[in-house]
Amino acid sequence: MASKVPIDQPEAKTTVNPAAVREAALTLFAERGYHGTALSQIAGVLGIRTPSLYNHMRAKQDLLRDIVSETTEQVWADYEQAVEGVDDVVERLRRAARVYALRHATHRREALIVNRDIASVEEPARSRVLELRRRHAQAIKGLIDEGVREGRFDEPESTLAAFGILEMCVSIARWFREDGPQSAETVADTYSTYALRVAGLG
Repeated sequence: MASKVPIDQPEAKTTVNPAAVREAALTLFAERGYHGTALSQIAGVLGIRTPSLYNHMRAKQDLLRDIVSETTEQVWADYEQAVEGVDDVVERLRRAARVYALRHATHRREALIVNRDIASVEEPARSRVLELRRRHAQAIKGLIDEGVREGRFDEPESTLAAFGILEMCVSIARWFREDGPQSAETVADTYSTYALRVAGLG
């Protein structure tokens, strides 16, 4: 059985609709895992009978697919927006790492689900998600390679460096708490500085 991860609970819903079903699924998937969550548990959170869920959704797999696909698309959109129009490669990597770290602090449930349950997403959606994740990793690697060519970074193992940057940001979702000693923005700023060190900022 998957261990429970404490997640900030969503606000109580007064109306059952597709958004409310998704919100309940987000919390339960993050806490229990996709396979550890039954539709009856989602219905229980909403205060309805399980068959009534089908008035607002098609299948549990659809909930997972939409959460994982939309989250991954948003991560890529974050990256593109962060680096758009920025010439300096060091600043581009800093911004790319910061926005990725910030998303993992502010969208913890989505991050936990994507990084734990992606293998449970059925095809063809899983392949699309994995391709987008590869594109993101290649983009981070490309920034490091560009910085090395310009003499700004000195890390020759750009693939490992990119993996390290992404993975340390992913870990934020596992430990960050909104009531903790540091804000999401402070953590993101700190991790963006770490990212530059990993890349070998000269």
